[in-house]
Amino acid sequence: MRLALLGGTGDIGEGLALRWARDTDHEVLIGSRDPEKAREAADAYLETLADHDADGTIKGFANEMAADRADVAVLAVPPYHVGDTVDAVAGKLDADTILVTPAVGMKGDEDGLHYHPPGTGSVTALVAERAPEAVPVVGAFHNLAAGKLATLQADLGVDTLVVGDDPDAKATVSRLAEEIEGLRALDAGPIANATEVESVTPLVINIARYNDEMHDVGVRFD
Repeated sequence: MRLALLGGTGDIGEGLALRWARDTDHEVLIGSRDPEKAREAADAYLETLADHDADGTIKGFANEMAADRADVAVLAVPPYHVGDTVDAVAGKLDADTILVTPAVGMKGDEDGLHYHPPGTGSVTALVAERAPEAVPVVGAFHNLAAGKLATLQADLGVDTLVVGDDPDAKATVSRLAEEIEGLRALDAGPIANATEVESVTPLVINIARYNDEMHDVGVRFD
């Protein structure tokens, strides 16, 4: 399976790329608006894997080319770039490509971060609204600590909540999530529930801010 990380040169893209490349046999495609930047990131990720006595398949492309080749495309971009990124790759997506969004709208002040969704109610709903009608959209990987995800020696031991209106697409993303060692996927229902899922992210970040011993805090439901 080909897994594209659009905007995969950032923190969450790096973590997912390293974990999928190390823990699975899937081909990982790093996307960027600048293909040279994508290729440089892919080379850097391969060097990180080698430093941990691991290997995998990681290649860099422009976002549009990565999306065109992908079975699953993850929008690893900040929330304010999500809509533009979907628009840029829409012509390369079809019903056989699952579009995944981990982005969360937040704003900060002196007290911390606060949930700040778009007018659609959630970023996941925004992506579903902007994506071509036949393309299944799934929300996942919202609440993960990107630094810990990219630290391959770190044990994750956390959950990711998965939302989507297409059961098959949601099941595929859940399987991909659980192929990452130490990550468990939990079904959180349809996209209508994305607001509740996304709003957990600023809570987790605020806990990390106010508790030094919980810098890479995650969520585990028992």
